[in-house]
Amino acid sequence: MLTCVHKPYSSIVSYKRFPKKVELRTVHGRFVRELCDLPLAENIPIAANSVRRGKRLIRWRPDMPSTLHWVEAQDGGDANVEVLPRDIVYMEPAEPLNGEKPHVLLKLDLRYRRISWCHGLHALVCEYWHKTRRTRTWVISPDCNDLSPRLLFDRSSEDAYSSPGSPMMCRTPAGTLVIAKIKTNYEGTYILMKGQGATPKGSIPFLDLLNITTGAKERIWESGVDKYYESVLALMSYHPKCEIQLNELKFLISKESRSEAAQYYVSIWPDKKQVQITSYPHPYPQLASLQREIIRYERDDGVKLTATLYLPPGYNPSKDGPLACLIWSYPGDFKSREAAGQVRRSPNKFARINNSFPLLWLSRGFAILADPTIPIIGEGDQEANDRYIEQLIASAEAAVNEIVRRGVAHPDKIAVGGHSYGAFMTANLLAHAPHLFCCGIARSGAYNRTLTPFGFQKEVRTLWEATDTYIKMSPFMIANKIKKPILLIHGEEDSKVTTAMQSSQFYDALKGHGVPCRLVILPFEGHRYAARESVMHVIWETDRWLQKYCASNSSSTQIIKSSGEW
Repeated sequence: MLTCVHKPYSSIVSYKRFPKKVELRTVHGRFVRELCDLPLAENIPIAANSVRRGKRLIRWRPDMPSTLHWVEAQDGGDANVEVLPRDIVYMEPAEPLNGEKPHVLLKLDLRYRRISWCHGLHALVCEYWHKTRRTRTWVISPDCNDLSPRLLFDRSSEDAYSSPGSPMMCRTPAGTLVIAKIKTNYEGTYILMKGQGATPKGSIPFLDLLNITTGAKERIWESGVDKYYESVLALMSYHPKCEIQLNELKFLISKESRSEAAQYYVSIWPDKKQVQITSYPHPYPQLASLQREIIRYERDDGVKLTATLYLPPGYNPSKDGPLACLIWSYPGDFKSREAAGQVRRSPNKFARINNSFPLLWLSRGFAILADPTIPIIGEGDQEANDRYIEQLIASAEAAVNEIVRRGVAHPDKIAVGGHSYGAFMTANLLAHAPHLFCCGIARSGAYNRTLTPFGFQKEVRTLWEATDTYIKMSPFMIANKIKKPILLIHGEEDSKVTTAMQSSQFYDALKGHGVPCRLVILPFEGHRYAARESVMHVIWETDRWLQKYCASNSSSTQIIKSSGEW
């Protein structure tokens, strides 16, 4: 399958919307036929779930040779149009007989999301609708005369507690991935479903044996809850037709704890014997005894919130007193209060340090509050962003009050930071809740929503439909209210339209009002930073900013050293 874009190009949409031709050729280059030639798609509606007209998501079937499947919208690609069905999934051989029409696999009332194939016997088709957060999974028998679909799951995509997981895949002789069929002594067709297992007590990964004929399931494995966090990564058993006996299963499993880096094991059934295949040392032994806790608290309107609190090794709040603290987060939107309050993390996971996460500052003696939930909730017909500022402030106040109540954070030495939408959050918090924070760090943010007038993040209304919301949410519009120091960092080649320019404009506005601020533009970098020089420079800039505007002469200025490095 050969896909190419061609003229006329556009300067207002990405290349993914350019005119696109898809054709089939043999492996020796002989032209077989043209599948489609789609025109320039400059006018896809901004409403969530709107898509391109014509054939889309054209793929080979992974469980059969030379067979295609694709999707076509029946609403013209416009999610605002009420029509049933909304999408149709088609299947067709690469070289159909003369006059042979594509087979209709399934008609969907919601928007098609994905399909997983099970060696011709069954396929799982998932559909989704953003406005209601509804997701449904259907079971079809693509190679049988009876294509009557059976509903397997019908749930809210936000409800992590009810998530059934995803099917375990195995590799075919051709190298493709299909759903593994599990052979048992019971009637019906069985597959394995693995999931993260979100629960009120924390994430407990699981493995279920699912009868897709009846929908009945049996939990055959789950992670421990006391010390270790275990997760099934892949199915290691092999069969040419991906039909695995239940008593011959082999899995690749990762196992980690708060103080032990992830190690990998092969779990052999039916006795569930585990054979360890790696023995990695601790990547940063200086922080081996760091303290990590999942904390729970509420904001003023009763919404339950969670966060991960990290404290330096050996720190005791009753003896050492409160520390300088860095809060690093990213807001999320929800349709229900219940979903917003669900716990989606585990207290037993290993603390990994990377270039985009702030755990490195534990070595400076900081307390780190990582990923406190900042839910922006719009229930029913209400749009979440109409109350963005109020809910943002309420969530931040709840987080700050909790760490101050615990005695681990000094109320005058709390910094806030984030990347992308987290940077946008940071600027808004410094503008609307300056009493909470001493400074901010904003990476790759967009600060003027009037420059993204056709929607942003999960906002589907245009600037002209929700003018007040766009203006109220833009920290650029109230740059004169920001008084606390803010560090702005951005990649020069950010592919997200107008964002690099927005950092420059925001800096000019802040500087013009006398705000202590600094703008760092990273050459050749995109929305995220990759080059070692860029990563190290960002760390240096961030550290200098925190030491200058957040840290004090207390223990928060220490450096943990090992072999002359830190």
